[in-house]
Formats: sequence, C-alpha cells, structure tokens
Amino acid sequence: MSATAVTNTASLPVGTWKLDPTHSSAGFAVKHMGVSTFRGRFDQFDATLTVGEDGAAEFRGNVRADSIVVKDENLRAHLLSPEFFDTERYPELSFRSRSARRDGEKLVLDGELTIKDQTHPVEARGTITGPTETLGGAVKIGVDLEALVDRTQFGLSWNAPLPGGGVALGSEVKLVVELELAQSEE
Repeated sequence: MSATAVTNTASLPVGTWKLDPTHSSAGFAVKHMGVSTFRGRFDQFDATLTVGEDGAAEFRGNVRADSIVVKDENLRAHLLSPEFFDTERYPELSFRSRSARRDGEKLVLDGELTIKDQTHPVEARGTITGPTETLGGAVKIGVDLEALVDRTQFGLSWNAPLPGGGVALGSEVKLVVELELAQSEE
C-alpha cells in the first residue's frame, strides 16, 4: 500500500478513517432505454482514508459485487451473470487513490478502479466535511464522491438494440458514494 502526496490548500485530517456502514451508501446510475436513469446500489462495501502527518494520503474502497440491490430479482440475476459483473469469477470491485486534492470542502481523488480484473484510471470528485465530534464522542468526517466511467472498458458490455434505433443501456455510468468515516484508534 503506497501513500501519495496530497496537493491542497487545506489539509486532509490526519489519521486513519474507517467506514461507518450504517450511515454510508454506494450506488450507480445509468441511462436506460434512452429515456430514463436507472439506479442501483450495493449493500456490502468498505472504505478507508489514511492520512499521514506529512500529508501523504490514500483512499481505498471495495464493493462486494454480489451485494447489488435492484428492484427486480430477474434483473439482479442478470447483473450477477457473466454478461455483467460475473460475480462467481469476480466477487469484488475496488478503488485505490493515487493522489488527493482538497480545496476547502471540495475533494478530488485520482485513482484506479478495478472491475472484472480490468483496471483503469478514474477521477472521483466531491466533498469532504469535518472532522467533527459526534454524539458519543466519535470523531467523524463525511466524504461524498462521484465518478463517471465507461462500463464497456471494464467488460460490462452487454446491450441490446432498440426497435427505433439506439441501445437499451448507456455506456456511461455514474458511480456515487456517500461515506461517513470514523477516526480509528489504531
């Protein structure tokens, strides 16, 4: 695990920050049938932000692909199949930052996303808030990030032509995480 320097005008909070899964979410959105946005989420995921005294920072996140939640069981089965996530062969999606930039509450992470053993560079943009002491004395930060990826780069290339032209599923997918991270005592 290599840390990378942070370029910022306000430092990231020093320490190890671990996911509070109860108060966090990870999901995606993709254009469906050319007319609407379809959304799904994952129920099992983890994230850690580690920031050293020298400002070096690393963000890591992992998602269990088979924890996908959609409103239809047949669609869920299709998403778990080899035409999409192929969860029997590739059970996890992962992200690792190479650099982090903070300007006030704005946060940009440049990193690598891996899906189905395909790794590509990704820029995630969003906000960071805190740290703040919460009820019960825990110290927490909030990290909300979005990234746009081309799903076909990761081997998620299933599609079907529409009768009037176009395709059933857009290639561009918006990945969204809204994370509450607690300072670790380690």
